[in-house]
Amino acid sequence: MAASSKRPRSGPAPAPDAAAVEEASGTGAAVGVEEDTPHVRVAVIGSGFGGLGAAVRLRRAGITDFVVLERADSVGGTWRDNSYPGCACDVPSHLYSFSFAPNPEWPRSFSGQPDIRAYLEKVATVFRLRPHLRFNTEVLEARWEDERTRWRITTTAGTWTADAIVSAAGPLADPQIPDLPGLDAFPGKVFHSSRWDHDYDLGGKRVAMVGTGASAAQIIPSIQPEVGKLTVFQRTPAWVLPRRDREITQLEKWLHSRVPLTGSLRRGTLFALRELQVDAFVRRPGLLRVVQQLAERHLAQGVADPALRAKLTPDYRIGCKRILLSNTYYPALAAANTEVVASGLREVRGSTLVASDGSEHEVDAIVFGTGFHVTDMPIGSRVFGTDGRSLAEEWKGGMEALRGSTVRGFPNLFFVIGPNTGLGNSSMILMIESQLNYMIDALTTLDAVGAAAMQPTARAQRQWNLELQHRMDRTVWTTGGCRSWYLDPSGRNTVLWPGSTTSFRRATRKVDLGEYELILRTAPATTTRTAQEVSA
Repeated sequence: MAASSKRPRSGPAPAPDAAAVEEASGTGAAVGVEEDTPHVRVAVIGSGFGGLGAAVRLRRAGITDFVVLERADSVGGTWRDNSYPGCACDVPSHLYSFSFAPNPEWPRSFSGQPDIRAYLEKVATVFRLRPHLRFNTEVLEARWEDERTRWRITTTAGTWTADAIVSAAGPLADPQIPDLPGLDAFPGKVFHSSRWDHDYDLGGKRVAMVGTGASAAQIIPSIQPEVGKLTVFQRTPAWVLPRRDREITQLEKWLHSRVPLTGSLRRGTLFALRELQVDAFVRRPGLLRVVQQLAERHLAQGVADPALRAKLTPDYRIGCKRILLSNTYYPALAAANTEVVASGLREVRGSTLVASDGSEHEVDAIVFGTGFHVTDMPIGSRVFGTDGRSLAEEWKGGMEALRGSTVRGFPNLFFVIGPNTGLGNSSMILMIESQLNYMIDALTTLDAVGAAAMQPTARAQRQWNLELQHRMDRTVWTTGGCRSWYLDPSGRNTVLWPGSTTSFRRATRKVDLGEYELILRTAPATTTRTAQEVSA
């Protein structure tokens, strides 16, 4: 392969020392007498929306003894990595931002990647997070130490110990490229949409776009006018709706800046509209018929050729797979220099791509828009819990957590965008903030009861997931007749939340100690007690 699927790094950072941690904490960090390994109260993994949000909330809660471990050389997460042509958000800008950091300067109703990344850089600066950031620091292993009731974190830039870990690595972090016969011997250029090679000129080239998901729907219209020929490999067509995008006027920006209440009202209206849509996705999929008719009309207007239109018409109910928003996708597919192959890619023979239908296509470059490791988060193979068992082993039968945030056997490990916290129709930032509320309440509760760590009871975690999957049975993602990236290999939806963001906010507002076992710090061993025993 001509391109690596690994995230590029600019080289190893200097090993952390106690002075660096003291600078980050502002109050000094504890360093064990037996070793020089710096110790922090909390280690945050990742510096996208989840990681930066966690850092802000920790500081606001008075917890300043923490570090943010980031494997790349800047903040931004998925909005740093995905810089492909046309990259933009499909959630309205004024809803796709932190409630505590409104941005009156959004340039468009649906903002592009550069503006969202700039927003995250500003958050890191305004909220004084930069002293806590450790760039070029990839977490290689996080291992729970029972005898010390703490985590030992080994990274490419040294080792830390921490009382708690916040995993904000995110589900859209590690690209997934299919293991195709012959791909390694392809003589041309190969890269994933999230690792775009901006030095490679696509002008006049024969380019294959593999996949027709959300990224491809933005890439295809952006590159189609410049390439010589574009061959699109489509396993399953997507439902596409018009994108109601426009520039935000200077008057609107001025108003949101000078009268913040107007920005709050705009955000509240956008939020309410999406909450009203939830019922159709999770309880009454039949209500989506009207939306599907709009999508059918959009397809008919964008594609005149009946044969091509047939290829692009899904055979499942709208909403079962992610709905795409675009005004330019269908015209680009209908262009003279574009060929849609209604089949997956089977193998590569030299510069010839062989589709599952047997057709052959000569290309100079391959762009994979084939998604990410979502239901098999790579961080899972690097995290080891109380019995030395990895999170990947724990999740071998499918991901699950208590309230999307904690997992039995992994004390003081808190997820941001954990299992079943994704959304099919609204802003993930709303879910992230709910999980941050839960994480902060957990840490402050530990202090209040004098415990060192907490983990969910087996009963609480199992009951939560049984009820969740029961609710999932009636959703469009289960009943819609498709196979989506929301489903794990066993067919369970371990990605999405089967309810409204409001209901998730209620479910994560406070930690229920009745759902947890508390671990007390003792020497030389640890003692596990129920929350009821501690309070008694």
